[in-house]
Order: sequence, then C-alpha cells, then structure tokens
Amino acid sequence: MSTAFVHTCVRVRDPEASLRFYAALGFERRGRLNFDTAYNLYLGLPGGGDVLELTVNDGRTEPYDLGDGYNHFALTVDDIDATLAAVAALGVEPEKPPFHPGGRDDLPRIAFIADPDGYRVELIDGAFPTPQDPDR
Repeated sequence: MSTAFVHTCVRVRDPEASLRFYAALGFERRGRLNFDTAYNLYLGLPGGGDVLELTVNDGRTEPYDLGDGYNHFALTVDDIDATLAAVAALGVEPEKPPFHPGGRDDLPRIAFIADPDGYRVELIDGAFPTPQDPDR
C-alpha cells in the first residue's frame, strides 16, 4: 500500500470571502462535495493536486475556535511583495513586514497572513528546501 498526502481541511464561514482570499494566493477552485448539512470546496495550485478543502457548515455564524494547537500552513510564492499586494487589495495585511526567520539571512524572507476565518498562512519568498540543521 502506498501513502500520499491528499489535502488539509479548514472550516470556513464565508465561502466567497475564502475563495477570494485563496485565489489571491494562486489557488484554483476544483470541485465541490455536498452533504445534508455541509459542503466541501476543493482547491489546488496550478499543476498540482487538490490540496485544500474548505468545509462550509450550513447556518454557522460563530467563528470557529482555532485552539492553541494549530499554527499555520506554508506556501512558497514567486514574489512575496506582489503576493502581499494582492491580498492587501482584499484588506489583508501581514502580521509584520516580510523578514528572515530567526534573523538568518541564509533563509528566504517570510510573512504571516490570516485568511477570513483567522487561519494563519506563512508565505515564503521563493524556494524553501527542507532545512538540514543539526539536532540541538
């Protein structure tokens, strides 16, 4: 049996706002799955699989409790400044200006933004090879 990562799911209250937000990050709407009291919207990036599932529960008006376990998911972008400009047009601002994490100039600049439901998304400027620092 082989294993493959399929998608991450986040619950959203305003699917149109979420679709606009993720479209500004380059996601394409791919499909929909209906249930009795909810539906899922599937999104992917050009050339890739459907990696993001947005679940919409009928009648949900209260914000979801994100808890203290969730932190973020990360996306590499070709131009972090252009991406931030695209989401700024939707009223989304980064938590702080792009920076090198840990003050390490050997790492690409990053910035954190939040989607309409408060899920944090890390934007990484350019490629991000898996770090190979030694154990501490």
